[in-house]
Amino acid sequence: MEGTNPVNKKLAVALSGGAVLVLALSGCSGDDSNEKLDAWAKQVCDAVQPQAKKIAAANSAIQKETSDSSTPEEVQKTDAQAFQDMSDAYKAIGAAVNKAGAPDVENGEKKQQDAVKELNGIASSYASLKNQVDDLDTKDQAKFADGLKGIATELDKLGQSGSDALTTLEEGEVGQAMARQETCKSASSSPSATQG
Repeated sequence: MEGTNPVNKKLAVALSGGAVLVLALSGCSGDDSNEKLDAWAKQVCDAVQPQAKKIAAANSAIQKETSDSSTPEEVQKTDAQAFQDMSDAYKAIGAAVNKAGAPDVENGEKKQQDAVKELNGIASSYASLKNQVDDLDTKDQAKFADGLKGIATELDKLGQSGSDALTTLEEGEVGQAMARQETCKSASSSPSATQG
């Protein structure tokens, strides 16, 4: 039964690339505080933190499934649930950024709208991957492994693209304001988010 494992391992590696998007929300903070912007960043960061945890948990679930000799049925169930969770999480982050409104910076409205669009696009991509996993044939191991390979390739693409608008949103003052928020610091993958 361990035939699916190398492929699922590839899936886990591809997935961790995609999950990094939202964990890039922290950096070194500047000193010049902007109350309006800080309030905006706090609202977004508070909403992002639980979703970032959800994404990390989904990621771990897939990686755990690769470390033992799981059956195709177990792999399918775990992966489908993980993709569903990630889709929900990105959708929730998009809704949070939408609800927060435009940040108080130049071109804030465009940056916000682009980021929401991108987050919703990522959510749709994960929903589509979930459907693909659901449709895999677990009775035929070779077909199942091939199907997983295709999903891993799509995940790779998803991990490499897709964070441009988020990066733009988090540039400059917005990024600094987010870096000042405790919830963004703890959502970040970097253990040493510095204050200063």
